[in-house]
Amino acid sequence: MDAKKTTLKADEALAIVREADEIYATKGKKVIHLNLRKDKPDKAQLLALLLGPSGNLRAPTLRKGRTLVVGFDAATYEKLFLV
Repeated sequence: MDAKKTTLKADEALAIVREADEIYATKGKKVIHLNLRKDKPDKAQLLALLLGPSGNLRAPTLRKGRTLVVGFDAATYEKLFLV
C-alpha cells in the first residue's frame, strides 16, 4: 500500500500495528525502535509515531513480515531490506 496515495487515519494505522511485532519509526534524524512483544506503548505514543501532521499515516510506511517501518532512514532500510 502506498501511504501517499491511500490515506489511513488513526484507527486504520492502529490496525496495522496489531499485525506487527516491532516498529522502527524515524522522527527527524532519530530512529525509535519498539519491540511490541516487550514494550507496551499506549495508543497516544503509537499514534505520535505513526501519524503525520495531517493526521494520516506517515509516508513512507513499509511492512516486512511482522516489522513495520515508518518514515525514511537509509541505515534502517539497509539493515532490514538489504540483508
